[in-house]
Amino acid sequence: MATKIRLARAGSKKRPTYRIVATDSRMPRDGRFLEQLGTYNPLLPKDSEDRVKMKMERVQYWLDQGAQPSDRIARMLEAAGVVAKKERNNPNKGTPGKKAQERAEEKAAKAADAAAAPAEDAPKEEAASEE
Repeated sequence: MATKIRLARAGSKKRPTYRIVATDSRMPRDGRFLEQLGTYNPLLPKDSEDRVKMKMERVQYWLDQGAQPSDRIARMLEAAGVVAKKERNNPNKGTPGKKAQERAEEKAAKAADAAAAPAEDAPKEEAASEE
């Protein structure tokens, strides 16, 4: 059986809360689970202690049994210091879209033209003041 530690959604519409559960990977997201390991409330501030609550000894037990944490749970476990931090690489995520790149190029060109224009005016003014 492939066991996973993942989030199961609870709460009402537009007010999500999540249960951190150990479950068979073939079960539906909100379906049957083996054990509830904690809770996660994304509506609370990030520095709140009640945002993520986990039974760490049970989480460690399931990890020792071979359970694979989901991406979000892995980040929570990294923050808690249970799992070693994993290197992530998503180079396409940080690049802006085509339109944003075009706007940035136009803005840079205008800034370069504006910087060049006062520099050209300065020698003319110096020449006039010398005479």
